[in-house]
Amino acid sequence: MTYKSTVIINKEGKWFVARSSELGVVSQGKTIEEAKKNLLEAVELYLEDMPNAKKYLNQEPPLITSIEVVRG
Repeated sequence: MTYKSTVIINKEGKWFVARSSELGVVSQGKTIEEAKKNLLEAVELYLEDMPNAKKYLNQEPPLITSIEVVRG
């Protein structure tokens, strides 16, 4: 079975940090591609240990948007 997860990637210093929004699993890499690959591996391992977590990957994906804040 195939599951989808929303991935949020932020740059922190020299690293890219990737997080599965639905599961809270986090990994990192020196490039965006490496961070995504490492996160995929981490999610696969997580789902092996926590098979009930798969229910979170079958829900509606979260809405991700942005806001703009103007200061003084």
